[in-house]
Amino acid sequence: MASQKLLVFDINDEKFSVDITNVDSIHEAMEVYKVPNQPECIEGLINLRGKIYTVFNLRKKFGLPAKELDENAKIIIINYENMKVGFIVDQVNEIATIDSGNVEPVPDPIDKAHHRYMSGVAKREKDILLILDLAKILSMEEEKVAASMTQQ
Repeated sequence: MASQKLLVFDINDEKFSVDITNVDSIHEAMEVYKVPNQPECIEGLINLRGKIYTVFNLRKKFGLPAKELDENAKIIIINYENMKVGFIVDQVNEIATIDSGNVEPVPDPIDKAHHRYMSGVAKREKDILLILDLAKILSMEEEKVAASMTQQ
């Protein structure tokens, strides 16, 4: 049976995941430089080893309550379309290997707005993982802003 590796992280005490092949790197939370007049979920820019990345706050994107960044918060650099962007998450937990037979479509109807960004649900012995669909996370406007903010 085929399997996939998922990077598992927390946002507001829910377990989310992305396919590990889409992850470029994981970093401690750092200073984010604010850019005025941007969509609310765009936290700003970071300078990481001389490269500039647009950083999105997934709590804001999902309409969840704000939280101060603490020692557990991480920035995950994601390969997104033809660019790399950062996602701020509350905590990175693990890399999980999930058999494809344990992945199901997102149940319908889902009443939480942020679940529309999911591609599936992975069942594990003690919990489930919500798998993010990276193609649905950013709106076209957010993609354009991210691309324009990081053009060099």
